[in-house]
Amino acid sequence: MSSEGVLHIDEAGPATASDEDVLEEKQRLITQILGLQNTLDALSSKVDTVKEKNIKLKSENQVLGTYIEKLMSTCSVFQKTDPPTQFH
Repeated sequence: MSSEGVLHIDEAGPATASDEDVLEEKQRLITQILGLQNTLDALSSKVDTVKEKNIKLKSENQVLGTYIEKLMSTCSVFQKTDPPTQFH
């Protein structure tokens, strides 16, 4: 009785062809795992790059926000005005 995925060895001699199938499957899985590890490394690197860029852009936004607030406070166009008086 034999089942798929089970290593078959002739009692009289060396491993049968199914041993080669198992070894090929193992090699295929190892190759796939290595490829996935490379993909994960690339994605991790990309995430780190995006995080750094995000931090830089947040800092730039804060500087620009402060600059705009100062401009608005010094420009008379953006100054608060007294509420209009109502005429009776």
